Amino acid sequence: MPHSEQDIAKAPLIRILTVDDHPLIRDGIAFALSAHKDLQLVAEAANGEEAVSLFREHKPDITLMDLQMPVMNGIDAILAIRRDYPDARIIVLTTYSGDVQAVRAIKAGAAGYLLKSMLRKELIETIHAVHAGRRRIPPEIAQEIAEFVNSDTLTDREIEVLRNIAMGCSNKVVAAQLGISEDTVKSHMKSILGKLNANDRTHAVLIAIKRGFLEG
Repeated sequence: MPHSEQDIAKAPLIRILTVDDHPLIRDGIAFALSAHKDLQLVAEAANGEEAVSLFREHKPDITLMDLQMPVMNGIDAILAIRRDYPDARIIVLTTYSGDVQAVRAIKAGAAGYLLKSMLRKELIETIHAVHAGRRRIPPEIAQEIAEFVNSDTLTDREIEVLRNIAMGCSNKVVAAQLGISEDTVKSHMKSILGKLNANDRTHAVLIAIKRGFLEG
């Protein structure tokens, strides 16, 4: 629901920290925020380590956090911030709709989760909702999370096997790398294909990247 000028005049100033390694994204967010008198951009960070430092310095009301960044990723930054500031209100902004990433972000303490493709339409409302103490997760993301929670997940060993497969390793090479037999690798792959409902190894890798088990 749009906010009237009278509502905005009464509203408290919401101080915001943006965290993204792409300057164009940060510039776009800064431009969007500048159109709203009750929103103030107080700092910008290019990675998770900068985010933690700037959060301590500015103690923003809302942090807009990218997930995949150099130096320190967004999930580790959320954990670090909320370790010292458990009431920190953080909204994840990502191009990635992988359900594993969403679950990790929410478990880490994110109160909102938005795809960057949704920013134009939903960013401002999401900021206001999270600032008011509500969670804001798009229905399509919530559905993916529900499907993930209710479905089989990959074990750490299966992820190790698949990570090696993604690098182009044969079963024999994977076995040598992990110190297991080739038959065990084949057994893991059979389990992976079944859990991911994948047609073959390549399909399994693509699904695992989409769902966030592997980084693309």
